[in-house]
Amino acid sequence: MEKIEFQPEFLPMQGNRYERLRDPREDGRMNNFVQVTIPQVPPPRDHIVWSLFNFMYMNPCCLGFVALYFSIKARDRKMLGDLDGARDYGSTARCLNIVALCFILLIVVIFIIALCMAASQLSQINYNQIIAAHMNNDGYYGGN
Repeated sequence: MEKIEFQPEFLPMQGNRYERLRDPREDGRMNNFVQVTIPQVPPPRDHIVWSLFNFMYMNPCCLGFVALYFSIKARDRKMLGDLDGARDYGSTARCLNIVALCFILLIVVIFIIALCMAASQLSQINYNQIIAAHMNNDGYYGGN
């Protein structure tokens, strides 16, 4: 049997004819390159937890429900890769959540003011009744 040797051109897998690529930072040639940094834009927020809270606990005029709807739409758009649409829906959900929160805070403040006024009126009525019960027919407070 005759031994046949093949030329490297015919068998490119044999031998190491190719030079290994080097990292340009190893040679110190990095000074020739311009490094561009692209700022990372954070993903749009959908405010789903805030909307759920407003829907469950503070739902004046169905604002919590509408905010939840827009939050879900924002999350769907984010999952589909439409970041501009998700940003728009998320912004709308945030505005609705803020309006619902302000509306509820206004209602709570009005309720506290009304409660204080009612307590003040009750204490005044009770005080007048106590004074009237202890007064004589002569119009002065006193005993015998």
